[in-house]
Amino acid sequence: MPRVTKPQPAPRMASSSVVDRPSRGDMVMRRFRRFLRPLVGAFLLLIVIFGLSLVLRSADRSDSLGGVRTALGELGASMGLTVRTIEVTGRENTPEPMLLRALGIAVGQPILGFSVSDARSRVLALGWVADAVVERRLPGTLVVRLIERAPFAVWQDHGRYRLIDRAGGVMGDKNVAQTAHDLSLPLVVGDGAPDAATELFQEMKPFPEITDRLVAAVRIGQERWNLVLKSGATVMLPGENQDDALARLRDLNTRLKLLDRPVQVVDLRLADRVVVRPLPMPAAAGASGKTSHGADSSVAHSHA
Repeated sequence: MPRVTKPQPAPRMASSSVVDRPSRGDMVMRRFRRFLRPLVGAFLLLIVIFGLSLVLRSADRSDSLGGVRTALGELGASMGLTVRTIEVTGRENTPEPMLLRALGIAVGQPILGFSVSDARSRVLALGWVADAVVERRLPGTLVVRLIERAPFAVWQDHGRYRLIDRAGGVMGDKNVAQTAHDLSLPLVVGDGAPDAATELFQEMKPFPEITDRLVAAVRIGQERWNLVLKSGATVMLPGENQDDALARLRDLNTRLKLLDRPVQVVDLRLADRVVVRPLPMPAAAGASGKTSHGADSSVAHSHA
């Protein structure tokens, strides 16, 4: 009989567990994906919060959004979006505590929970501030840029001294004496003086011999000025054509050294003459023992 040969079993294949085992690179990518998922979620949430903050900014003045803003601020604060730094540039004279009160927010508070527009409006109401920019930079920085007014004069208003700018705006009463001394600021007195001061001193520029003697400019009836000089003399200017009156005073001073004389009043209110009142003569005892002051005043006329 023919010999029957049994078939040999096929060679075993390698275990699929060995063949399908992920490479080192695949394992790293899987771990990276597990780590990346929460970061992506947080990033998307930040995008949503940022988008809502833009919506709030576009309608920042709407009172109806107050509750939304508060809720957004609390949500952002839970994710660490709080004020960590307040960066202020351009501040020289504005008191820092006053500025922080005007902003209405402090370090540690939610950066999304307040109105940037309202904060800017409050900062603009401060006396020294001419313009301001208030913006938030996520995640935790509040940026404030100030442009301050330049003081132009000191205004004495019923015994109170305050700084004013060229536009007549009242800047406040902080360090008035020191600022006036450092900048050689003139003094103006009376109701309406801030609004008219710029025009007066502009017209006085060509007359340094008068300006150098000036102690104060007093607004009379919100219509005209009296100039008080270092000698004690008072120069009464007209309500109109002040520059013409100042030119006449300069010419008189050049010819007669009028401002160096013992003069009490120089009246320039009339266009065709200058009325000068000298200082009273010292009192002299008469033979009867009574005091005699002589004439009440002396008037000199200078026709134009």
